[in-house]
Amino acid sequence: MTKRRERGEGSLYWDSSRERWIAEVTVGWMSNGKRRTRKTSGKTKTEAKEKLRELIRDLDDGLPAESPNYRVADAVEAWLTYGLPGRSPETVQNYRNLASVHIVPGLGKRRLRDLSAEDVDKWLADVATRVSTRTVRLLHSLLNRAVKHAQARDKVRRNVVALCDVPTGLEGRPSKSLTLEQAEAVLDAAESWPRMHAYVVLSLLVGARTEELRALRWEHVDLVGGPTAGTAAPRSISVWRSVREGGDTKTKRSRRTLALPLRAAVALRLHRLRFGRDAAPEALVFATRNGTELDAHNVRRDFRKVVRRAGLTPGEWTPRELRHSFVSLLSDNGVSLERIARLCGHSGTGVTEQVYRHQIRPVMEEAARAMDDIFARKPRE
Repeated sequence: MTKRRERGEGSLYWDSSRERWIAEVTVGWMSNGKRRTRKTSGKTKTEAKEKLRELIRDLDDGLPAESPNYRVADAVEAWLTYGLPGRSPETVQNYRNLASVHIVPGLGKRRLRDLSAEDVDKWLADVATRVSTRTVRLLHSLLNRAVKHAQARDKVRRNVVALCDVPTGLEGRPSKSLTLEQAEAVLDAAESWPRMHAYVVLSLLVGARTEELRALRWEHVDLVGGPTAGTAAPRSISVWRSVREGGDTKTKRSRRTLALPLRAAVALRLHRLRFGRDAAPEALVFATRNGTELDAHNVRRDFRKVVRRAGLTPGEWTPRELRHSFVSLLSDNGVSLERIARLCGHSGTGVTEQVYRHQIRPVMEEAARAMDDIFARKPRE
């Protein structure tokens, strides 16, 4: 007679429908009193016994029991569904699109417990031949966060994705900036497109992010100025909000008040006369004809029309490059990197140099030219 297994040793039985030996062990209890179990299987009884011993040994060591049939696609879907609280629907949809195009086809069918660092390395190397380095980094981050989410829920013991380095992908679309002549042409062209005129002027002459301008309200616009603490306060806009999730700016340093150049103040006055004469203080400065918030598509579509009127190729320019042009024009006219960083709302000069490195005039080159000028003027003895 076969001896019955003792409590805590799990169970072992034959499944005729699958024609495999099934090993099962209790790992806990649910709130309704039902057992939580983990199962594994083997073609032979000996193989199933060995897997059962591994399950029991892991439980005794305090290690989580992995879900044997839990796949990478399951982990990604669970993270997208439950692991992004507070994120905007647009962000979640963007992540879901990237996962469905790149992660699930490449690794989705792999059992998460069997996923190895070598699998991830090969997948990343393949992805890097098709997308930019920035996208490779983002895909690695998405997979890493999905596996980490599964790890916290005892679906897998370790996160091998965190052990993998990110390879270099394709050359991304280089950022660029308008020359002074091109900037003048864009400003002139914007005058014939009233709804975009002030938007383009502020983007180019003040350097506000497009997401900040889309959230700008009349209560945050000062077109009068006046004395403040004994000094004359200039006309300004207060960049305190954005269209990001939660309405806050990108960083704390991004909350700033920016003085308006004369041309920007005039453009805003005209914009108010045309579209916001009777607007309430809390009304949006830049809005649709129905008074609702502009989306990125609205801005890109109208900006391309302005670019075309300026004699440039619409497909080669985006609204964010007005901000790059702002940085470039300031740098070309001797404004220091520190001041540019403050005007852009960056947390430090490192961000400014990294993101706008093509627009920043090399400081060491400027210094060399200055020294050449100084010593060239020194009279010979």
